[in-house]
Amino acid sequence: MGDSGAKQPSCVSELSFGAALRPSRKPIYGDFVTLQPIKPEHAGDLFDVVGGSNLEHVALWDFMPVGPFISRQEFDGYIEQCAESLDPVFFAVLDKVSGKAIGNISLMRIDAPNRVIEVGHVMFSKILQRTRGATECFYLLARLVFEELGYRRYEWKCNNLNEPSKRAAQRLGFTFEGLFRQHMIVKGKNRDTAWFSVLDSEWPVMKRAFEAWLDHNNFDEQGNQRHALADLR
Repeated sequence: MGDSGAKQPSCVSELSFGAALRPSRKPIYGDFVTLQPIKPEHAGDLFDVVGGSNLEHVALWDFMPVGPFISRQEFDGYIEQCAESLDPVFFAVLDKVSGKAIGNISLMRIDAPNRVIEVGHVMFSKILQRTRGATECFYLLARLVFEELGYRRYEWKCNNLNEPSKRAAQRLGFTFEGLFRQHMIVKGKNRDTAWFSVLDSEWPVMKRAFEAWLDHNNFDEQGNQRHALADLR
């Protein structure tokens, strides 16, 4: 067919915004935890709660790309690498009461031009798991990603066999997008990867749910939640 000369409408909307910002190395303060850019001096606290030959600690590394770390020397080397890394950007999770590092988390696969970023390398000790502080970690990072750094898409990926991770993603408000079959080989084993995401347009509802769930009034005197996070979205 010939060109009629009429301008055809574009099927792709143009975006007027520039690139997102890269995460900087500065603390992020919450009510229950502080996310501190990871440093070699955090290694001692972290090794006590996720390292060594303790079987519970060893199991924490089952779906991680590295570890477990039986020796303190090897773990120190790993934390030094984390402290120097530009992508992922690692944070130690510090308990607000004790001041001790009880886990770590990162922002990774940083694609500032396309405004896409991923949360990953989540290593929460038993002390941190299933606490308000654990949920607050994800709230603080999501708020940073969408409100300060200007990302459009926030991703979560995990081994499809990692059922706790998939449940956590959906509880927090990430949407399951599909399965990438034979996506990776990790520690000599096949990894099918489950993909999840949150978009910037979805963040306001997600934010309100986080803040309502974290509110002290949502917990009784025994610390039990009155409303589940998913019910508040």
